[in-house]
Amino acid sequence: MMHPLRKQRLIWIVVITILLGSAAALALYALRQNIDLFFTPSQLASQHLQRNQSIRVGGWVVKGSVAHKTKQFSLQFVITDHQKNLMVYYDGILPDLFREGQAVVVDGTVNPQGVLLAREVLAKHDENYTPPLLQAPVAQREKS
Repeated sequence: MMHPLRKQRLIWIVVITILLGSAAALALYALRQNIDLFFTPSQLASQHLQRNQSIRVGGWVVKGSVAHKTKQFSLQFVITDHQKNLMVYYDGILPDLFREGQAVVVDGTVNPQGVLLAREVLAKHDENYTPPLLQAPVAQREKS
């Protein structure tokens, strides 16, 4: 038979564990709609998408692939995950960090020709990002 003090501690530990587990489960359930996952172009190629299904695709903008169209803010570019490429059409203002060779996440739908019609382009910077004002002194320090 268990000592009453040990039994009481065990009950408290079990109750606290259940409460913490329930709180974590509720928090994850509430946040599941705010979690934005994205496909890579390779993963997208293996998916069977429904017509007009909204998706997010992440990859790097292929150097030399950005081409502006006749409309003022319309352009096309290719993103890659270094295995597969995906053509993207976008009509809008690009974020300041958008560059060839940079990582992007594109939100949109894929048309029957396999082209992503983007509604939003999000540019990402790498973990080595340095603000433009600080880049010159860093470059000068590396030379010396």
